[in-house]
Amino acid sequence: MYLYDEYDKSVVRQRIADFRDATERRLSGVLSEEEFKLVRQMNGVYLQLHAYMLRVAIPYGSLNSRQLHRLAHIARVYDKGYGHFTTRQNIQFNWPQLQQMPDILEELAGVDMHAIQTSGNVIRNITADHFAGATADEVDDPRPIAELIRQWSTLHPEFSFLPRKFKIAVTASAKDRTAVKFHDIGLVLHEDQTSGRGFKVYVGGGLGRTPFVGHKIREFVPEAQLLAYIEAILRTYNELGRRDNAFKARIKILVHEMGADAFGELVEQEFSRIQPMVDDLPTKELERIRQRFITPDFADLSDTDLGLERAKAEDPEFKRWVSRNCSTHKIPGYAIVGVSLKDHGAIPGDITAEAMDQLAELGKLYSHDEIRATHEQNLVLPHVKKRDLYVVWRGLQAAGLATTNLGQASDIISCPGLDYCVLANARSIPIAQAIAQRFADRKREDLVGALKIRISGCINACGHHHAGHIGILGVDRKGEEMYQLSLGGSGAEDAAISQSTGRGFDADGIVDAVDTVVGIYLDHRHEGENFLEAYRRIGPQPFKEALYGTA
Repeated sequence: MYLYDEYDKSVVRQRIADFRDATERRLSGVLSEEEFKLVRQMNGVYLQLHAYMLRVAIPYGSLNSRQLHRLAHIARVYDKGYGHFTTRQNIQFNWPQLQQMPDILEELAGVDMHAIQTSGNVIRNITADHFAGATADEVDDPRPIAELIRQWSTLHPEFSFLPRKFKIAVTASAKDRTAVKFHDIGLVLHEDQTSGRGFKVYVGGGLGRTPFVGHKIREFVPEAQLLAYIEAILRTYNELGRRDNAFKARIKILVHEMGADAFGELVEQEFSRIQPMVDDLPTKELERIRQRFITPDFADLSDTDLGLERAKAEDPEFKRWVSRNCSTHKIPGYAIVGVSLKDHGAIPGDITAEAMDQLAELGKLYSHDEIRATHEQNLVLPHVKKRDLYVVWRGLQAAGLATTNLGQASDIISCPGLDYCVLANARSIPIAQAIAQRFADRKREDLVGALKIRISGCINACGHHHAGHIGILGVDRKGEEMYQLSLGGSGAEDAAISQSTGRGFDADGIVDAVDTVVGIYLDHRHEGENFLEAYRRIGPQPFKEALYGTA
């Protein structure tokens, strides 16, 4: 975890004071809603379908127990007793009153949190691998780099009014848990045999109405030159990105229309002008930031814990949970614990204040005071001793957070849809709940295995439907909610955009359609083959025939 210094705190305090003044002027009528819009967006406040909503930043997904307890307090006092984790490792509160927003920001500042740049045409919350610093398959912990980018980009005068919102993701693993190729800039830390440590750089990825997989424009940028290279990308985009059409303003459109090679050449030209002026400031800053990260004091343990093995042998439910929700840690004797927020029939990403408090205590006692948010709307306890897994599991059971469906069919990403969002065309949450209920039979879900279902209530694709093995898009057809089905997407290192199967379905029909697709997969798969592998082998035709007939 990164510890705020006094400069961090002063920036947040000043922003709250400014926002409190603007809120008071809005409530008194001095400011119109349109005049207030820019101010509230820069402070994470949205006007949703029924109420204002506050989006709180969780940089690179890292929380401590004090912060999670404070989020529970905010949910209890200012909201309706719950929060909603998003696909950018943020948390949203859907029901605060506008006059309460400055007080909530004060509450957040008390635990080194804020809502700056969670909205607006700025560089949004920097995301990273939720296993960062814990997994053995990474080159190094990418979070200090993410923090360096966060500090550099926060309130950056040149990039505070970009053509459109801008998203950056960082990972240091060959296994992509960040959807790095679906970001405006995706950074992959790796080791080069001759040049040392640096970053692969992808640009122009994104979802929405025109989805694109990002293009690699640099195989290697040295760590010390990374900020200069990012600045070169942003300057190029800021100058050439369209401002006359919001639907064509994202960098993905610019890269697509220019071509990745031509865009990359302009970036290189700008980079050559910037780099001589930078000196080694990024290196010094990165070292300062690393010094302010709390490194867990790991115990010297054996990787085999006899107590754990006995508990697994005595309790089949615990054994199942370990196999489904626990991942290999880089330190012997530890495990990474996944926490599903997708109990069958629950609202994806929602968590009650009570469950937040219980999870915060588990994180404090058993995970070196760390909790992580994932881009799949779940949570993680990153550093749990194997000998503590049984008591952690029991604690998660008491909190209602021990569901064993991570990565399976009912672990669905869903946007809030028409239940909350003013932009939505159709409901997402009830569809996600209905599909999850179809897989409430554990044997059936186990039979299906790894399957990523993603649901969006409009073309903006906040539910990442383009990146789903099975993607669902809600649309409005003459006042009726309809749902388009697409197949074959992936947000992992083999990133791909799902392809539409054909005409849409109504709310009941789309749930049956998912059942049909799963049935075809089970009929055609080879031994050990997951859904995406089977789909890529047999193609879309068997699924289309089952869904629409042969005519």
